[in-house]
Amino acid sequence: MKILLTGANGYIGVRLLPVLVRAGHDVLCLVRDKRRMNVEKALVDSGCVEFYEADLLKPETLTNLPGDIEAAYYLVHSMGGAGGSKDFEAMEEQAANNFIAQVTKTQCQQIIYLSGIVNDNNLSKHLRSRRNVEHILLNSGVPTTVLRAAIIIGSGGASFEIIRDLVEKLPVMVAPKWVSTRCQPIALRNVLQYLEGVLEKEKAYNKIFDIGGPDILTYKQMLLQFAKVRGLIRSIISVPVLSPRLSSLWLYFVTSTSFNLARSLVDSMKNEVVVKKKGIDEIVQLGRLIPYKEAVGRAFQRIAQNEVVSSWKDSLNSSKMDINLFDYVKVPKHGVYRDVRKVAFNKPKEQVIENIWSIGGERGWYYLGFLWEIRGILDQMIGGVGLRRGRRSNTELVPGDALDFWRVLVADKEKGRLLLYAEMKLPGDAWLEFKVIDEDGQCFLLQTATYRPQGLAGRLYWWSVWPFHGFVFPGMAKRVIRFEEKNPEVKEVIA
Repeated sequence: MKILLTGANGYIGVRLLPVLVRAGHDVLCLVRDKRRMNVEKALVDSGCVEFYEADLLKPETLTNLPGDIEAAYYLVHSMGGAGGSKDFEAMEEQAANNFIAQVTKTQCQQIIYLSGIVNDNNLSKHLRSRRNVEHILLNSGVPTTVLRAAIIIGSGGASFEIIRDLVEKLPVMVAPKWVSTRCQPIALRNVLQYLEGVLEKEKAYNKIFDIGGPDILTYKQMLLQFAKVRGLIRSIISVPVLSPRLSSLWLYFVTSTSFNLARSLVDSMKNEVVVKKKGIDEIVQLGRLIPYKEAVGRAFQRIAQNEVVSSWKDSLNSSKMDINLFDYVKVPKHGVYRDVRKVAFNKPKEQVIENIWSIGGERGWYYLGFLWEIRGILDQMIGGVGLRRGRRSNTELVPGDALDFWRVLVADKEKGRLLLYAEMKLPGDAWLEFKVIDEDGQCFLLQTATYRPQGLAGRLYWWSVWPFHGFVFPGMAKRVIRFEEKNPEVKEVIA
């Protein structure tokens, strides 16, 4: 059958797409920019995947939606205004209404929505918005199935990565009182099984189901069990004096989340998210629910094998939300400042390319890492992403990936070209490009930093950091080449 997959380039959408294709379905991926969609070549070659570029907040972009859609997955969430919008409830309502207005004109026989468990009376804004979207979809006239999940445990997931940050960074945690709230985490694999399993099941039409794993745990228990899986000893002290704002700031500075998302998460953690609306197992027989500790272990297996295919951080972009980043692939040549380093090398160029492809994240930026850390902290203090996002994979980069406070625009390993666009808060636009080139039989690394200032503030910024560029950029270029080599032969060419 033909399926519309909204949120196809989101954390769940990227994981669900191959599941649907392997089940024999044709999938139409609704995305704002298909250039940011990283799809396995085998899926594209199968002829079962198409793309439809549209923005659910712009109804005019939806008017040409194909009429032969037979089912639709609605996986669109604002993450509580993670992009900086204070009115995310209105945005989610508008997006859902625009979606329904067009889907009802198609042959769609079922809508499947992944929501959150919303059984408490005094819901947070984030969970209240999810419940409101449920009502809109259920009242659309199209049979709708709502799956409500609590915390989803999987490599690259928001909850997983935040818990990981807390456990791995803090031997002793002074935590707010919400660590005593109960939840029922569920493994990502089980979520995907439920999402696929309810498709075309009439018994699931116009029904709401809570889905969760076999364990009901407090957040404190989740943190401590996570630590055990990692072989770490951790202590948690719960104090009642941390206000929601202080708790949000605590999460913001300790973990890789944005402040807006941290505030939304803290607000939601007051609500118990435990399965109450049962009945899903009568329709979808999974065979086995994966326990929490096993789900954590499986996630780290994926990480160790560099098989993290999607990450919530790929959509965390605090300062460039209103632009189409892939319109910045062409680096400007006029009205810009540039720092160019051209370094010759006599080692296999494949080794240099591998070093380029491993930059950032755990490896860092090769030279004077503490300065990069300081720059990240300064960016974070003014509301930027800082260096907290790291990278999805230690060795793989694809267009659209988050890479510390950069975004990958071009990652052509065959040609040895990597182009990054800055997502830190800046009075202007910045690019960092690496190229491995051959000239007259000699291999060179060409490293170019380009900055397009905005107004006087942009020019003052460039000249304030220019002295640091004088030793950071040449040092980085040389270290990219000689990383792990004892006696490199490196010489710099004036560019």
